[in-house]
Amino acid sequence: MSSSSAKVGRLTLCPTPIGNLRDITLRTLDVLREADVIACEDTRRTGVLLDHHDLRHDGLTLLSLHEHNERERVPDLVRRMRDGAHVALVSDAGTPLISDPGFPLVAAAIAEGVPVQALPGPSAAITALVASGLPASSFRFVGFLPRGGGELTRLLGGCSETVVAFESPRRLADSLALLARLDPQRPVAVCRELSKLHEEVVRGQAAELAARFAEQEARGEIVLVIGAGGQQGDRRAAGEALEALVEAGARRRPAARVLAGLTGVSANELYRSHTPGSGQEPKRESDATPVDGPGTAEYEATGAADSLRRA
Repeated sequence: MSSSSAKVGRLTLCPTPIGNLRDITLRTLDVLREADVIACEDTRRTGVLLDHHDLRHDGLTLLSLHEHNERERVPDLVRRMRDGAHVALVSDAGTPLISDPGFPLVAAAIAEGVPVQALPGPSAAITALVASGLPASSFRFVGFLPRGGGELTRLLGGCSETVVAFESPRRLADSLALLARLDPQRPVAVCRELSKLHEEVVRGQAAELAARFAEQEARGEIVLVIGAGGQQGDRRAAGEALEALVEAGARRRPAARVLAGLTGVSANELYRSHTPGSGQEPKRESDATPVDGPGTAEYEATGAADSLRRA
């Protein structure tokens, strides 16, 4: 067993099962079996894991470490490690620090020169991502979805990569309904009770899943995986912005060029699809761009577009 005979102890971050108690690595079992101290969110829940794998031993200290006591607990744990103790950090489920306590302890240990090692292992976010059927080459993990409607709208409407988020069962229907209003065809996967008896992964478009979970109450732990914003949603938003700019006094063609630069939607496509008649606006002398810089209309379009982005 690692003990105070060493001059400096160490900190090991140990992922634990997200549901099925057999989903734990051999290395994590070794560390938990040898550690002097196990810092955990809930000593009772971690105790179940230790008993299941027969990991308790004489001299093991189990200490709680959660968001309400981290400030007081961290100095004591760092002192123990400086005195030679091997501290294992676990969360209730999954990888420590991923929307779980532990960062202050890791930062303090590094600052004090205590060796820190992270073991690979279970993660609800990664498990949901690879099970979702959505692109995993580039993704953004946001923890729990924001509660505010405006912040949630900006997150869901503006992300150009796959989003992975935790969500509570009671808020799932509202979040899906908001996403369906923003982009009804956005691909989504609702991953529920991963690795447990009632595991379920529901895949579909935002509108479909919003309708389903409006009528069906979700239960258990949920990870929401949302595909990148589609070009259809970009076109619709850009078209609405173009109409708003034109109503504010901007000329259609310069405004379309500005919005194309902001959204990636083709300026010609945007202009033609939102121009009455044949899609060809008569060329006017006032539309010409001066040699020394953009025309007034383009400045107006730029300013209005910036206002829309800040809104």
